[in-house]
Amino acid sequence: MKKTLYGIPNCDTVKKARTWLAEQDIEFTFHDFKKQGLERATAAQWLTQIDWQTLVNRKGTTWRNLPDERKAAVTDNDSALDLMLETPSVIKRPVLDRGGKFSVGFSAAQYQDLFQ
Repeated sequence: MKKTLYGIPNCDTVKKARTWLAEQDIEFTFHDFKKQGLERATAAQWLTQIDWQTLVNRKGTTWRNLPDERKAAVTDNDSALDLMLETPSVIKRPVLDRGGKFSVGFSAAQYQDLFQ
């Protein structure tokens, strides 16, 4: 099963996830969505399994720095998708694709459960 980890390399949580996967000898591809971009179809696919309110990191600096009217405009999958493509830093990281099954965030316990 192909695994892809989406994120940005300087994010501490992404670093922890990459380290954990490497230590478990789990092969994966890392996709830096700031440098490599993010396709609408990919993010739309995430939204089929992950609620937009989970996927949009509303606790992060990027969200807090958005104008209030921009934040207020994010009310559903479509508006969240537009924001994620416009400002990828607002996406909660990392997003893990395990052959079409998606999860977001990282903890060792979470990944242990995913890879049992």
